[in-house]
Amino acid sequence: MKKIIVILITYLSILNLHAQDPIHTQFFMIPETLSSSFTGAKQSTRAGIIHRTQWPGLDFSINTQFAFVDNWFEEVNSGIGISVLNHKETTTRYNFTQVNLNYAYQFSISDEWSVRPSLSVGYGSKDFGFQNLLLEDQINIFTGVINVNSIDPINLNDSVRFVDFATSVLFNNENSWIGFTLKHLNKPDISMDINGQESLEMFMSLHSSLYIPFGKYRNYRNSNKLFLLANAMHQGSYSRLDLGTKYDMDQFSFGLLATTNPIKTDSNSHFLTSINAFIGMDWEGFRFGYSYDFNVTEIGRTGGVYELSISYDFLNNDNCFGCPNY
Repeated sequence: MKKIIVILITYLSILNLHAQDPIHTQFFMIPETLSSSFTGAKQSTRAGIIHRTQWPGLDFSINTQFAFVDNWFEEVNSGIGISVLNHKETTTRYNFTQVNLNYAYQFSISDEWSVRPSLSVGYGSKDFGFQNLLLEDQINIFTGVINVNSIDPINLNDSVRFVDFATSVLFNNENSWIGFTLKHLNKPDISMDINGQESLEMFMSLHSSLYIPFGKYRNYRNSNKLFLLANAMHQGSYSRLDLGTKYDMDQFSFGLLATTNPIKTDSNSHFLTSINAFIGMDWEGFRFGYSYDFNVTEIGRTGGVYELSISYDFLNNDNCFGCPNY
């Protein structure tokens, strides 16, 4: 049976929204979600996937998947990889998929610090089920018959395809890293209006993981370590800052982050939007992670946000010399 969608404004509002990139809480577990500079950064072959479900307690839920595989080529000091991002919204049937080819080059600037500039080229697809949209004049209120055609059709494309470019740079030593990413350098047109145009705003991210020596664990070679995590993001009118810490204890990791809205766009905006708890485990080259974001705004019972991640290092090369720690 064909599902009747009665809230036209839901669809029309999407057309006027500036698209926002999906964001992951576990950027420190699978930093490939942040930057292509991490391609081949472990000087090994790595693969991984992360799943994110947002607001399962509401009728409007969002699911995001990110997967990657990359490899290090020692002879040219380079990493090459491929990544796939998929983002779905259950109510609107909006679906976004993008495949990227990633390249990173590594060189040293001192005995301790390395630099990893990178380039990424992607092909994206945004789809919206406008073919399922039912307009008022298609419904006969007396007989209940639904007409196939409307006398006032909407001039909309069901899908948009585009090419996308990104660049990034990463500075790292064996215990800390800091990086900067610019996505959508070419600002591709993502408008679904046949006669319209809407550019995908550039996404900027400044991110870091800094090792904090403390107490009897001041020696970095010790298996117990404390890290300060930060990820500042900006896209169009949207800004977000994640701050927190991660504690590694043998093969286990524990983390706590705060998600904030540093640039409040209106009086109803909240500075603190969620508190995010994380637990992870390393085992024989595998790395598992689970996080849950506790909503602290007045939006209601959203069911929060949870993420599951798994990655595998084929050489189990977690202690490679000069590699960024993550």
